[in-house]
Amino acid sequence: MTTPDTFSHFDLASLSQADTYKLLASVIMPRPIAWVVSRDTEGVVNAAPFSFFNIVSSDPPMVAISFTAPPDRGEKDTLANIVARKEFVINMVPEELAEAMNITATNAPRGTDETQLAGLEMAVCEVVDVPRIAASPVALECTLYETITPGGRSTILLGRIVYVHVRTDAFSDVARLHIDPNQLRLIGRMHGAGGYTTTRDMFHIDRKAWPLKP
Repeated sequence: MTTPDTFSHFDLASLSQADTYKLLASVIMPRPIAWVVSRDTEGVVNAAPFSFFNIVSSDPPMVAISFTAPPDRGEKDTLANIVARKEFVINMVPEELAEAMNITATNAPRGTDETQLAGLEMAVCEVVDVPRIAASPVALECTLYETITPGGRSTILLGRIVYVHVRTDAFSDVARLHIDPNQLRLIGRMHGAGGYTTTRDMFHIDRKAWPLKP
């Protein structure tokens, strides 16, 4: 006796790039948002959010961001800036900056300073010659480690975190590096063109020790 197949099945080799993106972006969620600030070769600041992003190592401290080339230009401004200057800043996005982040996501002409469009105050970084978003509760100063071109329209960038800024009131115990997520109030990317979520709805599960107990 067989049971009905309760799954839909997709061979990605038979899907278009647009449908592959639509499917994966709708099932892999929530995704953290890297609000990346960079400078172009003329020194103009650029800011843009990317949700195909995550930390991939703590030793060494590394992040990965995926960039997909837009149809109207050869590559994303952010990627071009990082490749040229070898440095950038990732700012995490709190709820109160969601609208400003969305403004910087617009496909503005090359050379536009999106931080000014969004009315963002910037702060000087310690190591890299790129400013951070002052109101972001977390900023990661990064240097370019490597770019990977697996084919298609995407480029995967690996960056090394060299300095971290965390707003002090986000700690429940700064000496022990204990963060209170309710103070960070970060948002994540969900499905669709405008889907987002907060980190306010959480639950806790203690990690199991071996041998497992019934």
